[in-house]
Amino acid sequence: MPEENPKPEQPTAQRVIKKYPNRRLYDTSTSTYITLSEVKELVMNGETVAVRDAKSGEDLTRSILLQIILEEEAGGAPMFSEAVLANIIRFYGHAMQGFMGSYLERNVQAFTDMQSKLAEQAKGFTPEMWTQFMSPQSPVYKGMMGNYMEQSQAMFTQMQEQMQKQTEQMLGAFGIKR
Repeated sequence: MPEENPKPEQPTAQRVIKKYPNRRLYDTSTSTYITLSEVKELVMNGETVAVRDAKSGEDLTRSILLQIILEEEAGGAPMFSEAVLANIIRFYGHAMQGFMGSYLERNVQAFTDMQSKLAEQAKGFTPEMWTQFMSPQSPVYKGMMGNYMEQSQAMFTQMQEQMQKQTEQMLGAFGIKR
């Protein structure tokens, strides 16, 4: 008989992958060598992975995740246009680099949350129901997109306020008052 109040899911432990000099990846939880594609599958399945250099212990996680993204972008249907990539590059070394990173991270998280809610609401839909549900005239669709746009606008406003505070602090340090 199922429990009336099931226990909340425990967060999964971090999956440690060791990278050896021969470029092989070793999954310490399964004691097997894995491919980059299998690391991608772990990430796609919601696993938290940490990739470490087998000799030095250096954290290589970002490098491996970027390598996965690079392979995906080189494949059939890239997510980022050349213009988007060029604009991201332009933010490196720019005063806005820290803001842009956190802005993108919060926007992607908001989009992911919206997608999860959408998937939960659409369980058991037929293709016809799905088409109707995703219609731009659908009240549910309008509500979700409106919420996402509000969140995005709030994040952008917060980013602008942070920039203004930093600018005022910087000018204050030079004795310039606004």
